[in-house]
Amino acid sequence: MISNEQYVDSLYASDEKLDRVIKGLERHDMPQISIAEGYGRLLTLLVRMSGASRLLEIGALGGYSGICLARGLRQGGRLLSLELLQPYAEVAKQHVTEAGFGDYVDYLVGDAKESLAKLKEEGRRFDFFFVDADKEGYPVYLDYALQLAEPGAIIVADNILLRGRTTDVNKQGPSVLAVRSFNERIATDDRLESTILPGYDGLAIARVKG
Repeated sequence: MISNEQYVDSLYASDEKLDRVIKGLERHDMPQISIAEGYGRLLTLLVRMSGASRLLEIGALGGYSGICLARGLRQGGRLLSLELLQPYAEVAKQHVTEAGFGDYVDYLVGDAKESLAKLKEEGRRFDFFFVDADKEGYPVYLDYALQLAEPGAIIVADNILLRGRTTDVNKQGPSVLAVRSFNERIATDDRLESTILPGYDGLAIARVKG
């Protein structure tokens, strides 16, 4: 028996541009930890339905999620992607460019916390955030998202179930504790309205109240 996720994914045709990213990750010996297919489609829909035009991505990897985000951009919109490693940012830029979105995406390389602090100092504001980076940093990334967010901004975070570790009471590592804290805040912060989807490896979606 196939899983619910496998069944849903089987309904959709293969995506050549995203398949190229998966192959590129393998070719460059990078981890295969891009957002799941179904949630990639959801990212595109969320960006398009929200009308967001200033996107901030924390964690570029090979550009899979960057393509999904850019696909939803309205005319004149831009995506700024934060990536710790220069080689990863270069691979992501290559894939995004090959997909036809190179002119809409910028990369800022370095520690994301330092980059976010810089963006705050510059007075930058965003109306869509996608978080898919080191899990210990999730609470800090949420703090910055709230500080950088326009009213009504969307905040999305991937892998909030950590392949079952989040719900396993015997797991008490720093990444698990950080993600649990992030999830609890997403669910209870009065500044947000939100939901958490349990499919794939979990996805948190929140809207900053106006």
